[in-house]
Amino acid sequence: MLTITTVQSDADIQGILALQQRNLRKNLPIDVQTDQGFVTVEHNPVVLLRMNQDAPSIIAKDGEIVVGYALTMLPEFRADVPELLPLFDSIDQLHYDGKPLLDYSYYVMGQVCVADGYRGQQLFDRMYEQHRATYSDRYQLLVTDISERNTRSMRAHKRIGFEPLHSFHDPALDETWVVVVWNWQHLPKTGF
Repeated sequence: MLTITTVQSDADIQGILALQQRNLRKNLPIDVQTDQGFVTVEHNPVVLLRMNQDAPSIIAKDGEIVVGYALTMLPEFRADVPELLPLFDSIDQLHYDGKPLLDYSYYVMGQVCVADGYRGQQLFDRMYEQHRATYSDRYQLLVTDISERNTRSMRAHKRIGFEPLHSFHDPALDETWVVVVWNWQHLPKTGF
């Protein structure tokens, strides 16, 4: 039976890391990346455990097996995942609805992934809805960035209600990222 819950054990952390390994861009052929999407960042197990102790991530499980995850990353972890520093540097400079993004209470979606064989079953949507149910009383915005090449992820985030805010090129990864925001205080604007 499929359930949406929060990370509650070391086994859940290990399940996230195993699913992440199977979906890292470096481990997937180009045609699978284009058709099914991919993840870019490989999280350190110790850092991932600490992130989940401070703010548990949302996971989808089939029985005891993690088949999807949506990682909660509080801004105080910015230095712990160097690949995400360019996103946080952008956030420091960006404005949203006429004021600095830093004036909002927010956190970052550290990564989202659904296992092959479980895609198309609304797990992505359900995990994001669980994020809103779990954290919208504390945070106004959920912010993330998406590889411009990951068109499947771009479409899915638009469907949820994320709005594009900014794009930037990260020369270290040779990747162009689109920063998107989900405002839990009002309905999203159209566009992407």
